[in-house]
Amino acid sequence: MLCFVQTPASPTADSPTAVDPTPPPAARAKRRRRGLPGTVGERLLFVALVLPNLALLGMFVYRPLIDNIRLSFFNWNISSPTATFIGWDNYIEWWNRPDSWVVVQNTLIFTLSAVIGSMVLGLALALLLDQQLIGRGIVRSAVFAPFVIAGAAIGVAFQFIFDPRFGMISALLTMVGLPVPDFYQDPNWALFMVTVTYIWKNLGYSFVIYLAALQAKPAELYEAAEMDGASGWTTFRKVTLPLLRPTTFFLSITVLLNSLQVFDIIYVMTRGGPQGNGTSTMVFQVYQETFQNFRAGYGATVATIMFLVLLVVTAIQVRVMDRKVT
Repeated sequence: MLCFVQTPASPTADSPTAVDPTPPPAARAKRRRRGLPGTVGERLLFVALVLPNLALLGMFVYRPLIDNIRLSFFNWNISSPTATFIGWDNYIEWWNRPDSWVVVQNTLIFTLSAVIGSMVLGLALALLLDQQLIGRGIVRSAVFAPFVIAGAAIGVAFQFIFDPRFGMISALLTMVGLPVPDFYQDPNWALFMVTVTYIWKNLGYSFVIYLAALQAKPAELYEAAEMDGASGWTTFRKVTLPLLRPTTFFLSITVLLNSLQVFDIIYVMTRGGPQGNGTSTMVFQVYQETFQNFRAGYGATVATIMFLVLLVVTAIQVRVMDRKVT
């Protein structure tokens, strides 16, 4: 008896069970794209683009930073070619000197006032000038203009504004019957004068950044809030502020770093006085110790301490922002 066994037909291209061992062109291209970053050419391109930037950073940022830290362990008069290693003596002296804590207090007051004042006023102006107002372009330019003016020029101008005898502030206070403070003899008023001048100069920076963020906000969120009957304050608190959180984080770091490096306004207006260290900040103390007292090692110590404080504060800001984002 013959038995016929029917073998299954081999799959063809038209058969639904056909399997083409060759991937389609799109898949092959995708695989090639996945492998591109690992190729030799891609790595060489990465090195060619990154290496010049790293070289510039190392030459002009990291090497001076390391040299400054090394110099803080020496006693060096900048008029002398030799320096004497003294270990931690400069740091111990800084910790034990009473004027160091006066300078730290001035730095904290000036920095916190400058950061909070410029960011709050910048946000308020950005919210106002984001509306459809007549002549808002001119007002925007007027708000931003002081930021591009040299700090020394603004310091000279505000010396006359705050002059207790014939300045504009004196005239306004006299008109309303208020006493005129002596901004150049009272350390508290002198620090207030310098802080107000710096906020006025740098207000345009925070204003422009906040204004750009407001103009990029999604309109549908505000339409949804309006349909839900949310008030203006609720919309600002629940919609606008969360949207501006990355911008606020960016400004908090940049404004903080800029305010800690202020020198020109303080030098022009008060020379760090009155009464010794009335308006001296840590940056100004670096200048005083290095170029007036000719103690470059001690000035490097103050600069190193300020760098460590900035490093810690920036790390805390980044950590807090990461937690809020996640």
